[in-house]
Amino acid sequence: MFRSIKFLTVCVLLSACAATTEARLDSVRENYMTAATTDTNFSSQNNLDLLITADTLFHNDDYSGADAAYEEFNRRNIDTTGGSFSREAASLVFGASVNEYKPYMMDALFVSYYQLWAALATGRYNDARVIINQSYGRQQDMSLAYKNTIESNQSKIIENAELNKKLESENSMWAAYTDIMNPALMYLSGIYFLNNGDFSDAKTYLARANGMSPNNTFVATDLSLAEKHITPKNTVWVFIEDGFAPKLHERRVSVPVFMGDGMSIVTIAMSEPVFTNNFTNISGAQKLADVDAMFMTEYKEYRTNDSLRALAAATGRTALQTSMYNSRSASAPLMGILSTIYSEVTTAAEVRTWPTLPKTISVLRVENNKSGLIELRGSGNLVMKMNTPYDGSNYLVYVRVGPNNEDTKVIKLK
Repeated sequence: MFRSIKFLTVCVLLSACAATTEARLDSVRENYMTAATTDTNFSSQNNLDLLITADTLFHNDDYSGADAAYEEFNRRNIDTTGGSFSREAASLVFGASVNEYKPYMMDALFVSYYQLWAALATGRYNDARVIINQSYGRQQDMSLAYKNTIESNQSKIIENAELNKKLESENSMWAAYTDIMNPALMYLSGIYFLNNGDFSDAKTYLARANGMSPNNTFVATDLSLAEKHITPKNTVWVFIEDGFAPKLHERRVSVPVFMGDGMSIVTIAMSEPVFTNNFTNISGAQKLADVDAMFMTEYKEYRTNDSLRALAAATGRTALQTSMYNSRSASAPLMGILSTIYSEVTTAAEVRTWPTLPKTISVLRVENNKSGLIELRGSGNLVMKMNTPYDGSNYLVYVRVGPNNEDTKVIKLK
């Protein structure tokens, strides 16, 4: 009996509250790009803190530090597409948050995206080519894994018709791409090759970006140049990241059930996406990547597994409570109460995501004039301005719009 009480107590202490996690991630968003990062012992940080740290270093122009953090992420997350039996078991017993944060596939692609920006900002053009090649290979693997996830889910939900019907109804409200992809990464890669005069690779990547963003005339223009073997001159590409990708909120449903000598509580916890708003709109900019849709592409498939897991966990914990209350021992009431506490505390949805990813990535392609001044306007008002020297070179400009400030990086292309 003592061992059982000790086990249940440990379970309660190990489990974290989803509401606490949500509040912490909200704080990261609210203080985005303003909090200083001093901890560079990347190996001691968990996956989520590592991504947050790397992002902060990147915005503070510490490119070597950011790259080191991203490389640590790549080192420990070689396979972002695989599953783990021990991980699933731990989630069922202790709750979702007891496990290390498992990155979304899109997280890994955004790591490549920011590493590419860092390489271009520091003139490491050979490294940029390596990053592009690695990211495309990773994206191909992810596309196959995503296809397998869909097929696996389809076989599972046949056995859970009512659950499937509910999920289909809810998922139909969300727009999503049909595959795993990052148009911004493809377009940035295409621009890199176009400026190097590598027209074959430029055409390949720009064609991919054009297929992902068929209504973006800037992408179409560069694709046409690549096909004609023409390198643009005095051109500035402004990539604008705005808003935040969806955050996850825990939704709990608890129902008391009287069974035998005590009252059990059946609780199911599920995550649901909460969409945010952009902070500003830049006149003339065209949407390149809808990160909301990228996120929902993965989430709507993972949600099926989470729903099945939540159902199995609720069934198991209800059975545990019932067996404790009906054990006919002197400690049955206490054991029943502890099992109910354990069931409630360890029932938690996975609400962790990379909190600072943008909602949208837009692009503005302009000709650099002799003034070297580029103004970004929204609704007729000046939002920000930047200087790009008029020296015959092409420039990339990275802009991140946050809740309280902006980050602007002007990068000369060779």
